[in-house]
Amino acid sequence: MLQDVAILFGALLVILAAAELFTNGIEWLGHKLNLSEGVVGSVLAAVGTALPETLIPIVAVMSGTGGEFHDIGIGAIAGAPFMLTTLTMSVCGIAIMIFTMSKRRDGDLKLNKVVLARDLTFFILAYTIALLATLLTDMLIARQIIAVGLLFIYVYYLKLTFAHEGEAGEAPEHLHFERLLKLKQNLFIIVVQALAGLAGIVWGASVFVDRVDSIAEMVDVPGVILAMIIAPVATELPEKCNSVLWVRNGKDTLALGNITGALVFQSCFPVAFGVAFTKWHLGPGTIVSGIAALACAAIYLILIKKDALKYQHMVLGAIVYSSIVGWLLYTHLTD
Repeated sequence: MLQDVAILFGALLVILAAAELFTNGIEWLGHKLNLSEGVVGSVLAAVGTALPETLIPIVAVMSGTGGEFHDIGIGAIAGAPFMLTTLTMSVCGIAIMIFTMSKRRDGDLKLNKVVLARDLTFFILAYTIALLATLLTDMLIARQIIAVGLLFIYVYYLKLTFAHEGEAGEAPEHLHFERLLKLKQNLFIIVVQALAGLAGIVWGASVFVDRVDSIAEMVDVPGVILAMIIAPVATELPEKCNSVLWVRNGKDTLALGNITGALVFQSCFPVAFGVAFTKWHLGPGTIVSGIAALACAAIYLILIKKDALKYQHMVLGAIVYSSIVGWLLYTHLTD
């Protein structure tokens, strides 16, 4: 147990360091390519940091044909949006509160509401379709058609995101590879740093999840609850780390776009895989967490459109998360 805990914290440190490399590299890549903050946060950063949790359900389903493997896959798919809309958003809200109290920034959110509203709208559409697809458990062809439709939704989302003429972000701080390794800054070195950071995030998250899995087995946690609660906490660490780093510097569109963009990606690609390659039979806990994710996203969307979103609203996501997690654990313990 002690060895597992030590490796767990080591993996966390790797994720933190790699996230710093990745965010710095992605910012410079967007700056060099003259991309808007919306594209950098919602597409480049979101897709990159979403890779670890995207691999979990695919590996789980492809690892075997037993029901437990499919439960783990479905739990991981449903757990990611739930985690992003509740715990991850609350972590950002708490970070803004702390940085405001320490005078690192002011408490007002500086958001591009067009970018974030578009992300949340696409997420609500795609994830609602995904939850309704559970009614088609015995209709494989219909579910495969829905899966293809979800992929096309993401393609259309990318088209709108890249077409939006948003403002390009300010020049970031010095590229870390330039400062630490004395390498001349150019596009190739920027890409190498971003890829190195991404590789570190993926490796660290993989080790983290593996250790969490080992520890959870010792305390007898079912696979579906493990996948839905514990695994997403580990794999969402990149989004949390990247977003906290950005809100520290007042880059709120990048920070929240990293989360909302990941929501769109998660509701399309992993969900499409689950809908097409599993029976997509969602249990009560999975459905409740999915509805909670949609409800939180809808509230954020309304507040953003009204220019009324405050960090205090985001902090409340922790209450939603802890309430549902508490209910799931209580249900397991009383079965």
